[in-house]
Amino acid sequence: MKTPTPPSTVNRRQFLATTGASALSLALASPHLGRAAAADDAKINLGLIGCGGRGSWIADLFVKNGHYNLAAVADYFPNRANAAGERFSVPSKRRFTGLQAYQRLLEQKLDAVAIISPPYFHPEQAAAAVAAGKHVYCAKPIAVDVPGCQSIAESGRQATAKKLVFLVDFQTRAHKSYQEAVRLVHSGAIGPILSAEAGYQTNDIWSHVDATFREHPQDDEVRLRGWGADRTLSGDIITEQNIHALDVACWILNAAPLSALGRGGRTRPPVPNGVWDNFSVIYEFPNDVRLTFSSKQAGKGWDDIECRAYGKEGTIDTHYFGTVKVQCDDAFNGGMMTNLYTDGVINNIATFHQAITTGDYANTTVANSVRSNLTTILGRTAAYRRTEVTWEQIIKENEKWELNLKSLKA
Repeated sequence: MKTPTPPSTVNRRQFLATTGASALSLALASPHLGRAAAADDAKINLGLIGCGGRGSWIADLFVKNGHYNLAAVADYFPNRANAAGERFSVPSKRRFTGLQAYQRLLEQKLDAVAIISPPYFHPEQAAAAVAAGKHVYCAKPIAVDVPGCQSIAESGRQATAKKLVFLVDFQTRAHKSYQEAVRLVHSGAIGPILSAEAGYQTNDIWSHVDATFREHPQDDEVRLRGWGADRTLSGDIITEQNIHALDVACWILNAAPLSALGRGGRTRPPVPNGVWDNFSVIYEFPNDVRLTFSSKQAGKGWDDIECRAYGKEGTIDTHYFGTVKVQCDDAFNGGMMTNLYTDGVINNIATFHQAITTGDYANTTVANSVRSNLTTILGRTAAYRRTEVTWEQIIKENEKWELNLKSLKA
């Protein structure tokens, strides 16, 4: 969400508040819509689940795409649902609130849904959307635990079987510079990869939420509003945010890790179920390749989301807010990522429409997203336990995170 000069001085969330949507046009391969699409105006009727800052921002990009009609909104909080409804001219009868708001939204005549709710809810809401026959556009991370990841994988398979589109919104994978750089690596341009490193470094972005948590420790609505600072709702920072760097790493290495050895902690005063603010993990990948990962949400003066892999014949060096380069005999310079946070979403929204209109139900983003999400959970588990943990171990344990929100209205 920024345009940095390395090291960057503005983090992703700060960038969101200051950056407007950039224009993008995409030639569509087919003029017809999918089986559920609206025939009268050739627009896809879309429902928005999650009307917070990012949800409303993404809804605006869907509308500006020109091929979508925002027909219904759902959020636990009435003020958020009503604000989005007013902004996008959604009738009051199609604004739904409460924990089960998404179910009432899915009962509407919609073609697709955008799931931009806290990650804990993604598996349940995605499964319900597919069961209701809706195309799904889902924010990352897809889940906070292993059962959630498995649920999303199954929803992706069910979507393909039912001829529905299921797209997970990672911005880097949607950018041509990243795509070409990774293609070069996979073609052997840098030779066998020897080692890799990845990181997600930013300042303290949750201190104000922590303070509110301390003032209202028993208030579940406060917890839900500040979900990014809540471990169960977000999956902790390694899953909710650091996944951007680890997703690129898994993409470059073209594999899932075999094991991880981790550490981490929290420098801020503790709050109930609060997230950590630093992780350090060494991942073991196939072919004796190690990925060194670190992240922080503390301090000042350094922001970066990066991944670098060293091969026998060259290096790939990628930065979410910097340059994307491959240094080898067939060198490639993808240039500066001036607005990846916005442009990646715009590309994904266009791709979502194209997949629906052309009947492309391969849903290839699902498996990659499950892999990167499980990679974050592996590293998180290793850090929590302060020991080495294997991929097979977390899959076998199948640990489910439970959330008690009984005090909230349905």
